[in-house]
Amino acid sequence: MSHNKAAFYHSNGYNAQTACEHCEGIIRHERWCQTVNPVVCYACKIVVSADELAIGDAIILHSLGVLWDHCHF
Repeated sequence: MSHNKAAFYHSNGYNAQTACEHCEGIIRHERWCQTVNPVVCYACKIVVSADELAIGDAIILHSLGVLWDHCHF
């Protein structure tokens, strides 16, 4: 094993502090991470703010009996 190859592993710049706050990916995001998956991003937005819900989705959820209440913490 060459000396340069060993140095490569020791100079790895990745650490826990650089991990994504959503998926904890260090080198790359997970497929389900909201930063790279538009469907997951949309779902996260509507959980935080019901105003982000598309009208078509609102109609479907209403027909299923889902009530969106604006909760204030």
